[in-house]
Amino acid sequence: MADVKLEIQMLHDRVLVRISPEDGERRSSGGIVIPSTAQMAKRLSWGDVHGIGTHVRHVKVGDRVLFNPDDQLEVEVHGQTYLVMRERDVHATATEQTDQGTGLYL
Repeated sequence: MADVKLEIQMLHDRVLVRISPEDGERRSSGGIVIPSTAQMAKRLSWGDVHGIGTHVRHVKVGDRVLFNPDDQLEVEVHGQTYLVMRERDVHATATEQTDQGTGLYL
């Protein structure tokens, strides 16, 4: 039973998000490395959507979303940490546009 992979289906207006790895350590414009543990002003994070509930209307799996990570619940699935949030807690979405050009658009 330990080798069985379960499929996660989110309910209602819930969104399953994995925080993007680049939200960790970053570099200032002057080249100074700022660790992810540095205390800064309240900061929003980007994450990738891995699951959505049946009542989610504006977000789809594969989108990048902007949200406040401090107000979310964490869950571990198959050794990966994800956040569970309501769709209304998402501030913005970014989707890859391949039919009209390249890049990431807000």
